[in-house]
Amino acid sequence: MQDERRQTPRYPFIATAEISRKGTAAGVSAQLSELSLYGCFILMPDPFEKGTEIYLKAYANGKFFEAAGTVAYALPGQGAGICFQNVSPHYLPVLKKWLIEAARTKFGKSD
Repeated sequence: MQDERRQTPRYPFIATAEISRKGTAAGVSAQLSELSLYGCFILMPDPFEKGTEIYLKAYANGKFFEAAGTVAYALPGQGAGICFQNVSPHYLPVLKKWLIEAARTKFGKSD
């Protein structure tokens, strides 16, 4: 695998996800397993190929997030790394809340 340089840390985070190719209505069920401010990793047995423009919807902890993105890399039989693009300001608070929860869980902190 190539050397990856992420802009921000990626945290373990579980969410139900639906991913579709840009411009198509049919989505594929998947599971989001890692999350960062700029992207995520989606578990799916037959990931879209690198460079595919996608639309992601994710559900966790009673909240909903969606964003356009691009497949940064694909691991056949495992999943795909997604780079978010054009995240609506409406969904940024959800993303940030999920990241805070994930960071607290990772580092064993709670309120």
